[in-house]
Amino acid sequence: MAQITSAMAAKHLKRLNDQRDSLLSMEKKAKVFTAAIQEDIETVRPAYDYAATQKELTVLDTKIRKLKHILNCFNSTYVIPELDMTIDQVLIYIPQLTAQKRKLDSFRNKLPKERKESFGRTNSIIEYEYVNYDIVLADSDFTTVADELARVQNALDMTNATVMFEAELE
Repeated sequence: MAQITSAMAAKHLKRLNDQRDSLLSMEKKAKVFTAAIQEDIETVRPAYDYAATQKELTVLDTKIRKLKHILNCFNSTYVIPELDMTIDQVLIYIPQLTAQKRKLDSFRNKLPKERKESFGRTNSIIEYEYVNYDIVLADSDFTTVADELARVQNALDMTNATVMFEAELE
């Protein structure tokens, strides 16, 4: 067992997944091959051991599964003190804040009164679209949500880089 951070676990998972992808790519290239009728098949046969490849894939899958499970357990139990939320709650909260920020951005960037486009209309009546909310309040809410999102992301980044937990890495 080793002491690692979430960031270290993510890097290790990336390495394991890269190894798995590489092995699958090699398997795809080597599992079948083409040879001309006049060629000696054994001289053009690529190196490939079906049983060894399947065993290696199983080992990698097991390592990935175990490390992801340990990381998931850590994420669901470790409470980030300054947020009073577990990491998995924060991982839900961030997309919620991001969606709210995006919505508020569209609210704050409206004009109080805006002329509607009338392409293809035959009448000469000019229509206007009016906002039905306080644009200044929407702008203030946007700033509040953007600041909260930054605070939460910074707390998560700090946790991922500094808080240690035990995991088996090989």
